[in-house]
Amino acid sequence: MENYFIEGTEDTPQIEFNAESCVFSISGRSLPENAIDFYAPILEWVDKTLNENERHTFTFEIKIEYFNTSSSKQLAKFFLTIEKYVEKHDIAVNWFYEKEDLDMLMSGNQYSKFLKLKFTFIEY
Repeated sequence: MENYFIEGTEDTPQIEFNAESCVFSISGRSLPENAIDFYAPILEWVDKTLNENERHTFTFEIKIEYFNTSSSKQLAKFFLTIEKYVEKHDIAVNWFYEKEDLDMLMSGNQYSKFLKLKFTFIEY
């Protein structure tokens, strides 16, 4: 496995996968002009990585401050991509939210209700 990194901007989240720890994180704001174009290579990379590797423990950390509707749809695709591999890998999702940001907590809860992924909600 190799590390994967995309520097965050004001409108796009930082994407980082540490191959040594098998932790994949998405952090920052997600308001790309074209969310499909932004997330497509990420979804492809995640799918390829989970498909080509033997059983591992993968942790996906979501630390998004804010995302728009088109990003929400791409995050759903992201989780559905990961969900395909719950039988092959040990997968955990850590959903971070600010103490006062109940909207972000609620968003994470909505994703968790429709997926077979184990979500842990972490207040910061």
